[in-house]
Amino acid sequence: MKQPDFSTFPVLETDRLILRRLTLTDALEIYQLRSDANVAVLTGKAPFVHIDEAIAYINKIDNFVSKDESIFWAVSYKGAPNMIGAVCMWDFDIPSGTVEIGYELLPQFQHKGIMIEAVTRALGYAFEVMGVETVVAFTVSGNPPSVKLLEKAGFILSTDRYQESFAGAPALLTYILTSKA
Repeated sequence: MKQPDFSTFPVLETDRLILRRLTLTDALEIYQLRSDANVAVLTGKAPFVHIDEAIAYINKIDNFVSKDESIFWAVSYKGAPNMIGAVCMWDFDIPSGTVEIGYELLPQFQHKGIMIEAVTRALGYAFEVMGVETVVAFTVSGNPPSVKLLEKAGFILSTDRYQESFAGAPALLTYILTSKA
């Protein structure tokens, strides 16, 4: 895996979707995603209670992307600029070629094949452009749609220990996907 360089942000496309850079115009959608108490339970994080938290989060993510410490794609339908979800990668371990992936989708867009489409495209970028060897994903056992998505994308349940960022999340499962190269 080579050192990422997101100075030119990689906009990705699928048949239906655009994966683009997160901007402050996405604050309402970030707030909707991050203020959902049901989602907060699955991530072990406190839900947002004010739109200012979404703005601060966007600024924090933009700083990480600018420093090549993570990549965060806002997902939207082609021809419709509103963000409907996100795919992100962080915890870049250059020597081992490992990254962590995460994803989220507004409830009204779930169960439509959107996230598998977005995740598959992001994984292609990780393996083909970034030279990633292993992608790690963490989910909770109480989130069957996430488990199903990971398995559909080719991830395998792992018993290996990886550094995870979901401190406080209950019944955490670790999934891995390795490069076919």
